[in-house]
Amino acid sequence: MKRLLSFALLAWASLLAATSLAAGKTELTWYGHSAFRLKTPAGRVILVDPWITNPANPRGQNDLEQLGPVDLILLTHGHGDHIGNTVDIARRTGAKLVATADLSRAMVAYRGYPKEAATPATIGHFGGELSLLDDEVKVAFVPALHGSDLEAAEGMPNAGLLVAGGEAGGFLISVRDGPAIYHAGDTDVFSDMALVQRFRSVDIFIAPIGDKFTMGPGRAALATRFVAPRSMVIPMHYGTFPALTGTPAAFGQALKAEGLKTPMREMRVGETLAF
Repeated sequence: MKRLLSFALLAWASLLAATSLAAGKTELTWYGHSAFRLKTPAGRVILVDPWITNPANPRGQNDLEQLGPVDLILLTHGHGDHIGNTVDIARRTGAKLVATADLSRAMVAYRGYPKEAATPATIGHFGGELSLLDDEVKVAFVPALHGSDLEAAEGMPNAGLLVAGGEAGGFLISVRDGPAIYHAGDTDVFSDMALVQRFRSVDIFIAPIGDKFTMGPGRAALATRFVAPRSMVIPMHYGTFPALTGTPAAFGQALKAEGLKTPMREMRVGETLAF
């Protein structure tokens, strides 16, 4: 009788755990600039362009030390303000690199990314889509209008020189039982952004607005029209340096001028949203 009761309790606990997991939320944390942390309902952790210790994040070193396990690191391109702390994180956590084949090879050869964590299973190219983390996450490669050269690290071949890092891009990250998030990387607006939602509806659009090196608020508003996010648009890549003059306020005004009702969500550095 006791064995039967124990079995029933175990089955009940397993059912509760499964129910709790199914009811889990997707969490999105912004570390400033273009650096985001995505936690899936199953608890898997994805970083995008993890320059955690950027100047806009006063808690950067503490955030870096408290990251904990990381499953995937997604890199949009090879510029230093997007590579950021990538290699240190990968060496500590074994996180797999998700990038184009060109950028993945360059990261291993010139930045010291662990070769065993940059394998063909997690590389792709524009138009392709990967199914990762036991099919909980799909990552589609989206083009961007930007450069992608990277500086070879000290102690690596060609140290201090700029080497080719392939082409810049963005990612459409679709979470099972969660949102589809389009992180545009560094880019100008381009009309083919309208094609992204033809293949999978975008819930959250994360758009650079800083100007000078990417589109500014006005062009980002037009990009928002093309992408047509169902839930919100989140501005990024602004205010980190004086040269990045675009502001969320100007972006909000541009969205109104564009006649869009898409809510803009201005995240605070270190803030986490749950979906």
